[in-house]
Amino acid sequence: MSKEDIVNKDQDKLAEMFHNKFGIYPVRVMKLPGAGSARKYYRLAAEDVCCIGTVSDDLTDSRAFVSLSGLFRKYNINVPEVYAHSADFRYYLQQDLGDEQLFDLLKRREGNGDLTDTAVEMVKSSIDELVKVQCVDPVEIGGCVGYAAFDRRQVMWDLNYFKYEYLKPSGVAFDENALEDDFERFAECILGYAAEDRGFMYRDFQSRNVQIWQGKPWLIDFQGGRIGPRIYDIVSFLWQAKADFSDTFRQAMSQLYYTRIKEAFSSKGESYCYTESEFKSALNVFALFRTLQVLGAYGLRGLVERKAHFIESIPNALKNLDSLLKIGVADEYPVLKKVCEQICRDERFEPDSHSGLLITVFSFSYKKGYPADYTGNGGGFMFDCRGMHNPGRYEEYKPLTGRDKPVVDFLEERGEVQKFCATAIDLVSPSVECYIRRGFSNLQIGFGCTGGRHRSVYCAERVSRALSEKFPDAAVRLIHREQGIIKDL
Repeated sequence: MSKEDIVNKDQDKLAEMFHNKFGIYPVRVMKLPGAGSARKYYRLAAEDVCCIGTVSDDLTDSRAFVSLSGLFRKYNINVPEVYAHSADFRYYLQQDLGDEQLFDLLKRREGNGDLTDTAVEMVKSSIDELVKVQCVDPVEIGGCVGYAAFDRRQVMWDLNYFKYEYLKPSGVAFDENALEDDFERFAECILGYAAEDRGFMYRDFQSRNVQIWQGKPWLIDFQGGRIGPRIYDIVSFLWQAKADFSDTFRQAMSQLYYTRIKEAFSSKGESYCYTESEFKSALNVFALFRTLQVLGAYGLRGLVERKAHFIESIPNALKNLDSLLKIGVADEYPVLKKVCEQICRDERFEPDSHSGLLITVFSFSYKKGYPADYTGNGGGFMFDCRGMHNPGRYEEYKPLTGRDKPVVDFLEERGEVQKFCATAIDLVSPSVECYIRRGFSNLQIGFGCTGGRHRSVYCAERVSRALSEKFPDAAVRLIHREQGIIKDL
C-alpha cells in the first residue's frame, strides 16, 4: 500500500466516523502540521460542525487520551471532548479548539520585553487548570493512564538521556563512573521529594500544550501522563526554554501555584505535602532535573537530527541551567556540576553581540561531515572545492594550510580558484541583500574539500573578506573548523 493510499484510508475512516457522529459527511478535510509526535491530525468540517480527527499508531497513548479526557471533563476541567473513537483507539474525533496556543501569547511581548497583561492572565488561568487536574483522585487517575508510575528507573532514564544525547554529541569529556555516582545520588534526592507528592504528573505541561479558546486555556496532549510528583509539572511549565520567563516571574508564578494547590487541598480537608521551604527546595531540584531531561531531548532532536525548532531552544535551556548552577542546586554533585558548567560555556550557543545579519563562513572537511547549524535557521550555501587541483597531494604543502603564501600561490597560479570564488560571491550576494533587507539574523556559507585544510580554507578566507567589504552592514564570522580557528572580520 502506498503512502497516498494510507492517507486516503485514514481520511476515509475519519470521514465515516464524522458521519456516524454528526449525520453528515465532512465537506473539507485538511491535514494539520505535525508536532513532536508521530500522530497525524486532520480538521474535518461540514456546515457548522468542525472537529479534529486524530490518527495514532500508539494505542496506549490513544486509550489514555480518551480515558483521561472523559475523567477530566467530569470535573469540569478544560480539556477537549472526545466525540468518537474506533474500537482499537487508532482513530478518534475530538473537539476543535482552534489554532492559538498559549505559546503564541507569550511571544507577543511589550516593547520592554515584558509579557502582555493578557498573557499573564492566561498563565495564571493555566496554573488554575493544572491544579484542578492535579487534585483529581490518584485512584481514578491510575485507572486511566497508560504508563507506569514515576520511579527510580524513569529518573535514571532521563539522566542518561541527557548524558547520551546531549553530553556525548557535544564532545564533553567526563569520568563516566563518577558521573553515574552523581546521578545515583541526585536520583535519591529527587525520589525523596517525590515520595509524598503523588498525583497526576502531566509529564510535558508547557505552553505549546495549552490551547487558547473562547478566552480560556484548554489543556491538550496529556496522554503521556502518569502517577508521579505534581511539582514536576509546574517546573515544566515555568522552566520551558522557549517561554523565556524571567526568574522574577517564575518566582511569582511558583508562589501562586503553591497558594492555589494548598487551598485546593485544604478545601478537601487535606494538607499539601510540602511546607513552603520544602516546596522551594523541591522546586529547584526538579528544575535541574527537568532542564537536564529537555537538554537530552534537544540533543537528540537538534544536535543529532538537526531539527531547527529544538536547536533554537538550546540557548535558553542553557541559560536556565546556568541560573540553577549559580544558586548552588548542583553543588552536591561535583562531576554533574562540572559538565553542566562546561556546556553552559559552549561557544556554539553563546548569544551574538551583533545586531542585524551575521554571515558565518566555514571551511571544513567532507570526511567529517557538514558544519552544524546551531542558529536554527537551516539552509545556507555549501560549495564543493574538490574539483580544483589539490595542494595536499604534494609533500611540501601537506603541513601548510590555505592561509599560507605557498599554498595561496599554488592555487592562484592555476587560475581556478579566482573564478570559483567570484562565482560563489555572485551566487551568495543576492541572498545577503535580501536577508539584510528583511531583517534576518543568520546566513551560513560553507566551503568543503577533502581534508578541510587547503582549498576550502583559501576559499573561505577570500570569500569572507570579500563579503565583509561588500556588505558593511553585515557582520562576518570566519570559522576554519578543522583548524579550530574562529575570527570576526
